[in-house]
Amino acid sequence: MSELTDFEVVRYSGDSFSRVRDAVVVESPVEFRLNGVPIAVLMRTPGYEEDLGLGFALTEGIALSPSEVTGVSRRSGNDQGDRFDLIFSPEVEIDPEQFRRNLYTTSSCGVCGKTSIDAVRVAALPLPTGPIVTPDLLLDLPEKMKGSQSAFHRTGGLHAAAVFSSEGDLIVVREDVGRHNAVDKVVGWLARRTWPLGDVILLVSGRISFEMVQKAAVAGVPIICGVSAASSLAVELGIELGSTVVGFLREGGFNVYADKGRII
Repeated sequence: MSELTDFEVVRYSGDSFSRVRDAVVVESPVEFRLNGVPIAVLMRTPGYEEDLGLGFALTEGIALSPSEVTGVSRRSGNDQGDRFDLIFSPEVEIDPEQFRRNLYTTSSCGVCGKTSIDAVRVAALPLPTGPIVTPDLLLDLPEKMKGSQSAFHRTGGLHAAAVFSSEGDLIVVREDVGRHNAVDKVVGWLARRTWPLGDVILLVSGRISFEMVQKAAVAGVPIICGVSAASSLAVELGIELGSTVVGFLREGGFNVYADKGRII
């Protein structure tokens, strides 16, 4: 399934209008199962489902390390979406019911269906004291991510998440209709190569929510930046965990909501 489709729209401009085909981002459900038990249905943009499944398992605390997950395998799908099995190592004992979500997760909400705020406070990895970065390095990141947002440029309807090295080099970027999915996709991709993710920077194209800070911390990412605002819970969690939380990273400036001396 493609990440984009198109529809005929009526486009108004000034006093005139025309009928044109317009690119639209695809939003469709994907179900992840554990030992045959459905544990979550995510509304996502198709693509990189194996990375999404691994990233989801890690950032939700279902798996404690990538080595516990031996595969993310596609089941037969139907017209309601795709289904994938999270396959764990035989040595790992896990109760699927412990992680079953009460409701499906929409593209705008990453923690819908959690029974309480305590349930989303999964164990975070100890964060590294570094990296040490400069304001100029951070200010360069949005344009670098924007240059890789090909689907957003065509539709205007996708969020993005990108991971950068401590020197500001782009490592990976993913787009998705859901902010949390984009984060899980970059975490899943990078987790196959290194774990914890370490001295890197996570940048998201929207606001920084509680879940964004949580996911970054669980993956061992010490710095999370967003081009929009941070929520109160995101700031409080960043302070509690020792994360560096940067918002409104755009137009030559930014807000530092939480910092452990990583910005000089």
